[in-house]
Amino acid sequence: MDKSKSAGRFLHYAFYDWTREMSPARRMITMMGLVLQGYAVWALWSRSLVWPLRWPSTPFLYLAVWVLYMLGYGILNAMLTSEFLRKTQLESDETAAQRIQRTLQPEVIDQRPGYQLEAFYRPFRAVGGDYFDVIDVSENLTLFAMADVSGKGIAAALLASNIQALVRSIAVSEADVAALARRINQHLSRYTPSDRFATAVFLLLSRDSGEITYVNAGHNPPLLCGARSAIFMEATGLPLGLFPTSTYEKHVATLAPGDTLLLYTDGLTDSVSGERPQDLLRMAVTTGDPRKSLSNLKALIDPTLNEDDITVLVAKRVTAGSAEQRGMLNAVGE
Repeated sequence: MDKSKSAGRFLHYAFYDWTREMSPARRMITMMGLVLQGYAVWALWSRSLVWPLRWPSTPFLYLAVWVLYMLGYGILNAMLTSEFLRKTQLESDETAAQRIQRTLQPEVIDQRPGYQLEAFYRPFRAVGGDYFDVIDVSENLTLFAMADVSGKGIAAALLASNIQALVRSIAVSEADVAALARRINQHLSRYTPSDRFATAVFLLLSRDSGEITYVNAGHNPPLLCGARSAIFMEATGLPLGLFPTSTYEKHVATLAPGDTLLLYTDGLTDSVSGERPQDLLRMAVTTGDPRKSLSNLKALIDPTLNEDDITVLVAKRVTAGSAEQRGMLNAVGE
């Protein structure tokens, strides 16, 4: 299997047009270098009338061919080297962006009394357009936020970072999730390109009672699993950044002791094989050892289907002092 993949990669690189990402002017100059090299080889082989010149006799023929060939080689090498340097700089910038984004995502989730929290984040590229956060807005209220920006790469990561900054700045003074979604939507509609938007979900948990007030802005529905039921928190408004006048309706649910709340982006469901991936997610968090819910979810991911960022956040309400609560401090990622 590895050999076939290596052979396929070799063929892809061998026939890939490396000039396609150049500017039109640079690509034309590169092609001129290739033409000069081909012209020199043809002239050496034909030793006859070759447009637009009649070649001199040997040894001047070889000297002229060598000069033309090296001229073409120099042009080609200069253009490809400049493209290599450009890509190297882009990779360096991408690596720096990856480090910065890692500081924006929670590396370690602090456990809250009575709750077991776990998270997993895997960008499809070096940087991704997914965002999640867990923020205490008061002594008893915790905000769970998750967003999925359209597109991939650095552009999506920049917008995700913008959403993170907005959530953290607004949540301090605004504990109403509907108002939070509305204000972020207005900001994105005004200051981002029209082809960029984000789905998002904001859930405000009252830790004492387990009451959840949530807004779903076109995001994959969070899953609230109990002993005998499973509730999907469907969309209560449009994605953020589409229309500045969009409104968001907040709904209420309850996270009872023993219940599990699952938040995720579409990268997870798209990577699960089968016709009903959400049913598999429900089984993963309700079947077997509840302390292995995240491991069960990660086991569902099919690498051959994964073509997007994957973000998962699991919150389980447990009994104070239970074995599930003790010793739970989970790092994000792999």
